[in-house]
Amino acid sequence: MSLQSQNISSLYARRLRFNTVAITVATTVTIIGLLWLANILVVLFWNGFTGLTPAVFTQMTPAPGSAGGLLNAIAGSIEMTGLGILLGAPVGILAGTYMSEYGRGTRLTQVVRFLNDILLSAPSIVIGLFVYELLVRPFGHFSGWAGALALALIAVPVIVRTTEDMLLLVPSPLREAAAALGATRATIIRVIVYRSAKEGLVTGVLLAFARISGETAPLLFTALNNQFWNVNLNKSVSSLPVVIFQFALSPYKDWQSLAWTGALLITLTALAGNIIARSLTNFGNKKS
Repeated sequence: MSLQSQNISSLYARRLRFNTVAITVATTVTIIGLLWLANILVVLFWNGFTGLTPAVFTQMTPAPGSAGGLLNAIAGSIEMTGLGILLGAPVGILAGTYMSEYGRGTRLTQVVRFLNDILLSAPSIVIGLFVYELLVRPFGHFSGWAGALALALIAVPVIVRTTEDMLLLVPSPLREAAAALGATRATIIRVIVYRSAKEGLVTGVLLAFARISGETAPLLFTALNNQFWNVNLNKSVSSLPVVIFQFALSPYKDWQSLAWTGALLITLTALAGNIIARSLTNFGNKKS
């Protein structure tokens, strides 16, 4: 065997050993992470399903030592989360559309993308404090409107990033063919681009919904909490994340049980949102 062949064999053997070590380490770390995740989910499902009764959906949050449920917290979370998506989705989709269709490659788009990445990674408590100074402190009271705005600000960067990425995946020849037929840019975007990327756009909205459904810190600064039934967004509104935070830290067993149940409901909601989002993405990929 020549010296060159020996060097090639030695190099191949060294790379093979390195590859084996890298795969082993990666697999081990993955298994450890999955075991911790499985442990968390098992504990959550065990404790959550234990306290899951019809009263959870029909009674208000109780005083210590009393029976009760999470009806007001569930209603408040649905109200503020839904309004947050209604406020954030149009802004995020339009901003992503501008970055993909109108301002692609421009300096303004680069600045917007940079600021969007900062907002995407910003701690939610900072956003809650910002909305507190904007809507809570000047008016002298907490409100559901402030909570919904805080959630909308958290949802916007998620939708912007997803919208831009999904629209960029639409082949340019589709736009060029429509333009050759005399279609305006607005018509191309509405009829061709949006229709081709609709599954991706819905995916971004669902991912944003899953992201904001469990936020606690911004709601503590904005909507605070309310032990009683209230759907008036001009006043303090209860929400599942805040109730979980309050009940989990309490020394009362009945409150802790409700906290586990509330955490289970949020987890199932986020899980359902992610499953639907991935299903829509896979469906769109199969169609294309």
